[in-house]
Amino acid sequence: MIAAAVELALRDAAYAVDHVADGETADRVLRDGQHQVVLLDLGLPRRDGLSVLQRLRDRGDHVPVLLITARDAPADRVRGLDLGADDYLVKPFDMDELLARMRAVLRRQSGQASADLSNGDISLDPATRLARRGDVSVILTAREFALLHALLLRPGTILTRAQLEDRLYGWNEEVESSAVDFLIHGVRKKLGADAIKNIRGAGWMVARPR
Repeated sequence: MIAAAVELALRDAAYAVDHVADGETADRVLRDGQHQVVLLDLGLPRRDGLSVLQRLRDRGDHVPVLLITARDAPADRVRGLDLGADDYLVKPFDMDELLARMRAVLRRQSGQASADLSNGDISLDPATRLARRGDVSVILTAREFALLHALLLRPGTILTRAQLEDRLYGWNEEVESSAVDFLIHGVRKKLGADAIKNIRGAGWMVARPR
């Protein structure tokens, strides 16, 4: 029930969500290195969350990890942080707090201290989906936000169509044909034709920070 509620809240907040229910499966799917942030319950069956975390860090994967636990003993949380977790939440937790903590670890991962993501030209408020460029301020749709968010987390880095689709769709969602092109057109219409640059044969990017 908690997992279903979290998944729904994350989708409403424009995240693409992949959900697994046991530690063995989590350990296997995290080997692809395609996820931006991991919400990891310590009380997973088949392999506990701390074991999944330790194997993840032993592979040299630095993806941000938020631990979710119902355990009262602080030793579990201390152990998780020492193994390389970035933050934790104790169940039951407020969904707005979860989203805020996710935004915080993603900012730290991208090296940005401000609440807004920015490359010096375009800025994006992850809490409100408000995008700004010069004198223009617009609210993006959920998937426009997800696309621009992915690009602004790594300004100057080219993201392929497949990488952007991974940011837009979870495993159980059908990828709509030409969705990336449609969303890029929508963002450009709102923020300017040169807001997102096409690198022919490679993908798309936003400019490096000025």
